[in-house]
Amino acid sequence: MMAQRSAGQGDQRGIRTVPYDLVRELAIAAAVSLVLILALAVAFSSPDVPSVTIQSWSKSDPVDFVTTANDELAGASATANYGPPYNNGSNAVQSIGPVSPQAWGGVHATVDQPHDFVINPLKQAAGNDSKLGDDVNVYESASAGQRAKWHDAYADALQKATVDGSQLTVATGDYGPVPEMLNRLLQLAQTGALDGLLISSNHFYQTDYTKPLLFMNDGGYLAGLAGDQHLTGSQWGMMNETGLYPGQTWLWLYTLWYQLPPFNTAWASVTDLLVVLMMVVLTLLLALVPFVPGLRDIPRWIPVYRLIWRRYYREA
Repeated sequence: MMAQRSAGQGDQRGIRTVPYDLVRELAIAAAVSLVLILALAVAFSSPDVPSVTIQSWSKSDPVDFVTTANDELAGASATANYGPPYNNGSNAVQSIGPVSPQAWGGVHATVDQPHDFVINPLKQAAGNDSKLGDDVNVYESASAGQRAKWHDAYADALQKATVDGSQLTVATGDYGPVPEMLNRLLQLAQTGALDGLLISSNHFYQTDYTKPLLFMNDGGYLAGLAGDQHLTGSQWGMMNETGLYPGQTWLWLYTLWYQLPPFNTAWASVTDLLVVLMMVVLTLLLALVPFVPGLRDIPRWIPVYRLIWRRYYREA
């Protein structure tokens, strides 16, 4: 019969071993973690805040909602001139010399913001509202110049708008059918119907939130919430969580560059692309450490590992 292996005895001479029950340790760690998670969940509840929707936006700030919808119709929103992958604009296209992954990808998730965000939902609602259908027809029949005059005048009037429930009231002026259309859109939004209309598609699962997110991003409400929760780029937002809970700390290196000049000053217009390229370079350097002369010798020059494993080397 083979002799039972004793502590300190290994398969190879000079290698010391100790008995260790890995399954037992894992079971204990899992049990302790589960108890702590349940206790903390009961004590502090979930760190998540309610989702921001078109409905919550339109109820909390109806003037901002209608102002944004007016910009969408006028083609004056950020989405209208964003660029790939949504349209052929150029405002958000980042490139460094010939390097422009956004342009390489092209337009493959087309968003026609006047129709997708405003006109098409109104046409669907017009099935039970002939007056709304007439307003949409009048708007679409007008010339581009006439529409621009309506939108400019209405945008000025909205700066002094008053809210009464689901109706916005502005000073009398020549706005064409725009106020009636956007007041009806506000009603759709406040009932939650617009949320559903913006994500409806021919797919079985309705999980594409691109359009409502772009619509909300064009307004000021969502950006204000992000600022309040310290989620913007200048607030280390990539690694933050809503509320006072810890966030994704492992993303510190990504968001670090957004806090440093010239990334957030002279290079601000291409910061996203620069950060991606910077992280690619750093990742390659890390992967190539074993092959780069000098870098691979740093552990020998600075033997931090001996400090960490000092007991082992003391007994060896």
